[in-house]
Amino acid sequence: MEKVVTTEYLRSIFNGKRVFLTGHTGFKGAWMLQILHALGAKVKGYSLATEKTGDLYNLIDGDKLCYSSIIADICDQNKLNTELVRFEPHFVFHFAAQPLVRRGYSQPAYTFLVNAQGTAHVLDAMRLMATPCVGVMITTDKVYDNPERGLPFKEDDKLGGYDPYSASKAAAEVVIDSYRRSFFNPADYTHHAKSIASARAGNVIGGGDYSDDRIVPDIVRAISFGETVSLRNPNSIRPWQHVLEPLAGYLMLAAKMSESPKQFNTAYNMGPNPDDMLTVEELTRIFVESYGHGSYKSLAEEGAPHEAKLLLLDSSKVANEIGWIPKLDARTAIEWTAQWYADKGTPAYDKCLQQIKRYFGE
Repeated sequence: MEKVVTTEYLRSIFNGKRVFLTGHTGFKGAWMLQILHALGAKVKGYSLATEKTGDLYNLIDGDKLCYSSIIADICDQNKLNTELVRFEPHFVFHFAAQPLVRRGYSQPAYTFLVNAQGTAHVLDAMRLMATPCVGVMITTDKVYDNPERGLPFKEDDKLGGYDPYSASKAAAEVVIDSYRRSFFNPADYTHHAKSIASARAGNVIGGGDYSDDRIVPDIVRAISFGETVSLRNPNSIRPWQHVLEPLAGYLMLAAKMSESPKQFNTAYNMGPNPDDMLTVEELTRIFVESYGHGSYKSLAEEGAPHEAKLLLLDSSKVANEIGWIPKLDARTAIEWTAQWYADKGTPAYDKCLQQIKRYFGE
């Protein structure tokens, strides 16, 4: 991997290329925007507006990093078609989603609409393009039917989902596979010139996430108000990974697809090592230690909606075929995240860029 995932290699692929990035105003999207901008790509973002003035996209002045920023709904098919087809992108990264498990319970129909139908809209817009394009569709590690037996999931394991968010993302994977078989079949690449893959990452953490109902933002908010962090599921095990890990994987996958467009049209897990497991409580303890202060307690939550307590990914396929393996263990990912939030004197864009350069070995 060290030979491949370098800024020199990625810049040779993305410099001067047109990249259509959905969900660019979100947490992961804002980090991806910064990387693509640093690589010299011309990024057209398509997303809803940020929910909070303090969201990362606003903190880094994301509009200045975009060739064009379109604030619109992924469910507006006509608008999406116009903006994507007119841009003629070389690459499409589809991040736009309703990404929260608990919001999925409160807004289930909307979650299915955005995550499944929204993905179909992106793929349908690509179908209208006359120029070659690589598309990486971002889903989640939660697409699998999870009996919580402790075995890492492989890409061909059964899809499913207990909660609406997980099920909507599994539905998105079915949509992606249908479009890949029906309209973007690798055997017919010379006709359609589209290469489509999906990527399934774990629970990402990193500086600048201020979403509701996520453990790191909850910790940061509690500390900022001098409150004790309340842990809903302290013993739950999550595949924690720094946000830069899957983003590097998405970029590497897209780069390989651009070089061999018939070869990598499939789904890939991009999770941390299965033996690198930490509970929610362990994450909180390491975060508080790295941040410098704070306290936490377990909270018995009556009538809480179901959330998986154990979820592991087998990422050997992407390691063997693409060369991506995680660089940061869970402890390091937590420490980098805590350090980002604890540094109050450095602008958000500079903090992100410092960690991007550190990750890619600059």
